[in-house]
Amino acid sequence: MIEAGELGEIPLFAGVTPALRALIASRSAEILVAAGEWVTREGDAAYLWIVLSGEVERVRLLNGLETQSTTFDPTEFFGEFSIVLGTESFISIRALRPSRLMRVDPADVHLLITESEAAAAFMSATLIRRVSIFRDGYGTYGARQAVVIGSDRDAASHAIRDFLSRNQVAFEWLDLDDAIDAGFIAKLGVDTSSCPLVRLADGRTLVKPPLQVLAEALGLPTTPRSGEYDILIVGGGPAGLAAAVYGGSEGLATVLIEQDAPGGQAGTSSRIENYLGFVSGISGGELAHRALQQAKRLGAEVLVTRSVREIQAKGAEFSVLLDDGTEVRARSVVLATGVAWRKLATPGVDACVGRGVFYGASRGEAYSVRGKDIFLIGGGNSAGQAAMFFSRYARNVTILVRGSGLERTMSQYLIEQIRSVANISVETHTTLEVVEGDGRLERIVTRSTALGTQQERAAQAVFIFIGADAETAWLPESLERDQHGYIRTGRDIEDWRLARKPYPLETSIPGIFAAGDVRSSSVKRVASSVGEGSIVVSYIYQYLEPMSS
Repeated sequence: MIEAGELGEIPLFAGVTPALRALIASRSAEILVAAGEWVTREGDAAYLWIVLSGEVERVRLLNGLETQSTTFDPTEFFGEFSIVLGTESFISIRALRPSRLMRVDPADVHLLITESEAAAAFMSATLIRRVSIFRDGYGTYGARQAVVIGSDRDAASHAIRDFLSRNQVAFEWLDLDDAIDAGFIAKLGVDTSSCPLVRLADGRTLVKPPLQVLAEALGLPTTPRSGEYDILIVGGGPAGLAAAVYGGSEGLATVLIEQDAPGGQAGTSSRIENYLGFVSGISGGELAHRALQQAKRLGAEVLVTRSVREIQAKGAEFSVLLDDGTEVRARSVVLATGVAWRKLATPGVDACVGRGVFYGASRGEAYSVRGKDIFLIGGGNSAGQAAMFFSRYARNVTILVRGSGLERTMSQYLIEQIRSVANISVETHTTLEVVEGDGRLERIVTRSTALGTQQERAAQAVFIFIGADAETAWLPESLERDQHGYIRTGRDIEDWRLARKPYPLETSIPGIFAAGDVRSSSVKRVASSVGEGSIVVSYIYQYLEPMSS
């Protein structure tokens, strides 16, 4: 963990008030890297990096060869220019020897540069690096868009933070229960009797905003621009985003409807390390963000905070009814709704959801676990990825597994990483029996099935990863599903009534296709979902072609 006292030796923090120094230290991640290991790669999420010990180098690719352009020693920092411009990282940094770094979130950098001396040092470095960066031809985007004020004990505050984080909206979090944040809240001059509050960049303050109202205030698209489309995609996970990219690239009028944020479950993954082409891995959020921008660039329309209530076949088209009663016509439909986290029936869980107990995990939860003891329930890849991410912020991360180990449920690369991290522990043959707390999670009771004993333990956060199920009950009754509710496609369909054979990803209703995790017999991997979302458009093209002739 980063200690506030360490920052006194760093020139960037000269003149920074002790309160602000303590705040930033508490919110920053400690990153340890071995010699030759990448700290950050071009295209990764932007952070401010400060070298605490060791030495790192900036590496550029010139004429196909890696070339060192500069090095950074203890107390030096980098990454500030990407934050100023609101872009992804411009640079690739690799450790020359074992190094320890401090990683500061962009929202906290905005707090730092409110101090005049820190701002001067920050901007001086930015100006010095400006010429070489612009020579590389990088563009500019926006900066922080919102400040969220609320309580870490409040489920609504958590929902807003999660929504902003997953929609790639840069925001700052101020906790009413944190004494360090009190001064910053006071400066805003807002009435905190009704929270959560969202202060927007234009000065407006939203009180307990519904997510759709918040999305509209931030300029996120929520209303279809047209009443008729060639392809309507339900769900914005990897499969849905891939279908939007390829639908747009083929010149088909394409709209994607997502009830939360682009990325789906995969979008909450802190690091996907086995996705083709990303040597050092990529976060689910970054992958979703890139796919979203690509889909929009190619002409697809993507709506958030909207859901589909009903789909009906009407002649050669489909009538799609949205949650607010809006009707949209589509010549074809892609179901890419993925799966929803399976709920845990443990006593006390429901009362603490959003108040210390969470299904899945998002990068935005790093705020709430700093310096705390947390527990992860489940032994799959999602739990392993979350454990690695949270280990950089939490004091201790404990994975509770019902079985005898992780080997049957988790990829080997994650198992090896977990073994190398000192503050992650794995408890096998262990179940969660009770969750307790007065308005918020305070403690849990676990049971060792091997010993037959129970243990009461203090807990400040519990993240649940016990599998997921398809939620398809809202779809037409005539749409075939398997015994678990997953949608049958292609040759798995039992009742097909047309003379032609169904296309491989076509459902039992001609013109409605399914891709990704919601499809029966699919491989539950990001790469597989992307592949299905990509190829489904070619089948749709074949389906639509006779209608166009």
